[in-house]
Amino acid sequence: MQACATMYKIVLCRALHPAAMALLEARSDIALTVLTTAFRGPPMQRELTETIGDADAVMVGLERVDEDLLALAPRLRAISRFGVGYDSLDIPACTRRGVLVGVVNGANDQSVAEHTMMLMLTVARRTIEMDASVRTGTWMLQSGRRMHELAGRRVLVIGYGRIGTRVARLCSAFGMEVMVNDPAFPTPRIAADGHIPAPDLSDAIAEADIVTLHCPLSASTRNMIDAAFLARMKPTAWLINTARGSLVDEAALATALTNGTIEAAGLDVLQREPPDKENSLFGLSNVVLSPHNAAAPLECYEKMSQRAVLNLLDTLDGRIDPGFTVNPEVLQRNAG
Repeated sequence: MQACATMYKIVLCRALHPAAMALLEARSDIALTVLTTAFRGPPMQRELTETIGDADAVMVGLERVDEDLLALAPRLRAISRFGVGYDSLDIPACTRRGVLVGVVNGANDQSVAEHTMMLMLTVARRTIEMDASVRTGTWMLQSGRRMHELAGRRVLVIGYGRIGTRVARLCSAFGMEVMVNDPAFPTPRIAADGHIPAPDLSDAIAEADIVTLHCPLSASTRNMIDAAFLARMKPTAWLINTARGSLVDEAALATALTNGTIEAAGLDVLQREPPDKENSLFGLSNVVLSPHNAAAPLECYEKMSQRAVLNLLDTLDGRIDPGFTVNPEVLQRNAG
């Protein structure tokens, strides 16, 4: 008598690009549960809690995975994060339970780098204010801060991973002078790429016209952009953040933008998402905001979707590339 084929239950916390969904639908050994058909704001935390019990693998967005949630899922083997950050996941707890965590390394680099440049240009040219001026019949604003070119400005790139390296190259292409701070990269490598190594962050802050953040959120980087950091920046400088909202002390930033400690900011991420309506940044004209959508372009959505699905399927099939994992030691343990 032929044995029954193994069936795997996969839970997705959002529907993915059709090309990625087709990968799942082509498998006869997958029982699929999709918690939402589109990302509408708040994470699907309650729904995930209700469905994870018999899941073999899950794909999460901004949902939190901690020890309590993992305890509900004795069959769980894989978590695929729809993104590259994993600060919402308890990685040590996942590792203890033998749950492999995958991320979509390489899928969103270009999109986030382009979005970073968009924020720089929007801040430089006061694009939002000028658009509003035209629409209201003023035609051209004659008041407020001056517009600027990017060429010739000195940018400090904090974090020189996959996204930071692309941002540095794009800034160079715009004729900007690029400084790089990242303790993980030796200064000869940064210099060989044609940039200025900035191992002393405190000194580099004071020299930068623009500070752009591309580092992960951790205990050591949380609120790294605080009042003291902002006070070291030039009064004409701008802060750009497409990494994680909690890298920045928003109250300190709002104060700095209000009293002229720095000139402007462009933010794709906030400490609380979706934010409170009373967020102190909302009333400031020298802030450009976007809703954590740097990786939202269709091309990026397709790449991220396919990588997120492949991370799940490849883990279940025993062929995942460790380069797409956060805790590859789980592979060694499971193989043993």
